[in-house]
Amino acid sequence: MREVWITDSGVATGAGLSLEETWQTLLTGKTAIRDITRFPVTSYRSNLGSCITKLQPSGSASLIHVLLHLLVDQIGPVPEDSLLVTATTKAGIDNLEKLKRGVAAQSRDILPSALSSIIAQKLSLTNNRSLNISAACASSTVAVAQAAALISSGAIESAVISSADVITEFVFSGFSALQVLSPFPCKPFDKYRAGLSLGEGASFLTLMSASRAKRLGLHEKGIIAGFGIANDAVHITAPDRNGSGLIKAVMRAMDVAKIKKDNIAGISAHGTGTIHNDLMELAAFHSVFDEDCPPIYSVKGCIGHTFGAAGGIEIVLGNKALSEQTIPPTVGFSEPETGAEGLVSSQPLSIKGDYLLVTNSGFGGINAAIVLKRGAQL
Repeated sequence: MREVWITDSGVATGAGLSLEETWQTLLTGKTAIRDITRFPVTSYRSNLGSCITKLQPSGSASLIHVLLHLLVDQIGPVPEDSLLVTATTKAGIDNLEKLKRGVAAQSRDILPSALSSIIAQKLSLTNNRSLNISAACASSTVAVAQAAALISSGAIESAVISSADVITEFVFSGFSALQVLSPFPCKPFDKYRAGLSLGEGASFLTLMSASRAKRLGLHEKGIIAGFGIANDAVHITAPDRNGSGLIKAVMRAMDVAKIKKDNIAGISAHGTGTIHNDLMELAAFHSVFDEDCPPIYSVKGCIGHTFGAAGGIEIVLGNKALSEQTIPPTVGFSEPETGAEGLVSSQPLSIKGDYLLVTNSGFGGINAAIVLKRGAQL
């Protein structure tokens, strides 16, 4: 198994259009969840979301084009033979809304494969090697795991993983119908949480084998040390209350990383703020780590739940947290749910260690986990 280096990364979220800007907003404990003005929300369970103000409709193209343009501008040179892996849940679904309302729109933007063609064109990738992952809200975590597995096994040398999703009325109405939208900014792991808040955003990671990166004179800004994927196969939208799938994914990721549970310095949890997700995660983490559970945090109280882009964004931010040896606050958290006492904090926490666990879960029982190892440079 070859070492998989993170040589470049970036994000664009409602909290900031770059990694540094988003990170600084996180550290302040402020939320980017606010009133939605992009479409009427009076008929829905909530009127809140974390939107990127620069995302404005432009002709017949989906908002996904604008979002990916903001992201691709951050990406440095990429080897031409890199595998492109994209991740999304709904891609340019806003164009389906336009078409249904009789408005001119590019129908190809609706397909998840649209991300691959947009990014490949912007990065001038000509090798026609691409893969799209659509695994609900664990999509980009699975994408990183798949790319890392290919590099570590020697199948490929380099990959660019990009994830993106936007808030549209189609998606907003769906979550409202499920009655999981919070009427106030979400409060992950809080006793008084009432659901999730939607967000939008994008991320990218450039992964390479250590040997390829060294030949190109690049440094490791982080390392994908382990990865695990599992499905609890319990319900189409609800997680297994015991966290069986998440437990398997986490144990597999640590096994691949060849580390013990006490090596984990912190956990970037999915932490949506829904009743059942947060309880499931707490049950899973206590099962894996017993009485020695490391500190847990969620970024969704700040940037919202960014669907398929969540894992990618959280891996990039987790790598930053590991480099800075600082866990960001869980925005919105004040009164701990049972099991979160002493583990989740509304303040930044200093940590010591080389490994951070990032987990995400999605509809259909999918669970994915990534073990990050601290790199030499960020």
